[in-house]
Amino acid sequence: MILLLTATAALANVANANPDNSTPPIITMPEEQVNYTITEVNGTLWAKIDGTYPLRILTEADGAPSCVPSELPMVYPTPPDTTNMHVKVDGTELDWDYWPQEDTHHTAIGDWNMIYCVIAPVSERFTLKIHYEHPLEQVNGSYIFLYDLNISPYLSSWSPNSTAYFTIRFDTEVSDLRAYTTETDTVWNPINYTITQEGDTEVVAIQMYSDYSKPLLGDLAVMFSNEEIPEFPAWIVPAVFLVVALLAALSHKKFVPRLKPKKSTVRRLN
Repeated sequence: MILLLTATAALANVANANPDNSTPPIITMPEEQVNYTITEVNGTLWAKIDGTYPLRILTEADGAPSCVPSELPMVYPTPPDTTNMHVKVDGTELDWDYWPQEDTHHTAIGDWNMIYCVIAPVSERFTLKIHYEHPLEQVNGSYIFLYDLNISPYLSSWSPNSTAYFTIRFDTEVSDLRAYTTETDTVWNPINYTITQEGDTEVVAIQMYSDYSKPLLGDLAVMFSNEEIPEFPAWIVPAVFLVVALLAALSHKKFVPRLKPKKSTVRRLN
């Protein structure tokens, strides 16, 4: 779907994380890859998300006042009814738990619950992968999903740029596709996207570029319709063509009126 990892140094005192370092780590993520698959499950549209996040902790060698902690706590916001959640670091699956429900994460389409996990031990460079699935919400007859970009914790003067690459595969018929960045809850700005066809699958690609020195774009929201075209019985198509052909023939046929023969008149000669 459209959420992103939230790493926060404010959680450094949770579960005795990072007890040997008072300076919060400076984490950079120059790019992220987020793959969506929109598919139908028992008559309901679901989003299946796979996110890949290459992360690096900046140290004094990079000119940053930071070091690699012994533990790194992280939280991740999840849409309503999220299921099948998996978190991996360099291929190793992590245990996670639900964050207290009274502490939610605000998005432009509602307040989301979060999960919590701790990365330990921590490497200077590591790749985080997250998989989860959730049913799509419906608003005014359209389906909608949102990805919580929340990129600000990964931007700094030492690493000022980040690009998010979204790939959305639709395994179902869609129409009226729209993509927005959510500047605020009520101000949504249209964003460009490209569409390609891979067999029967429509693939949408979106890029979001973030710069530390500029205002952030916000999260990504995608809306679309899923109105199915009714299928006609197989016999109705040739029948329609037959009727059309008959009407065309009748409209071009010339009708010639029959002329009654004149009655012959015989005059008697007296």
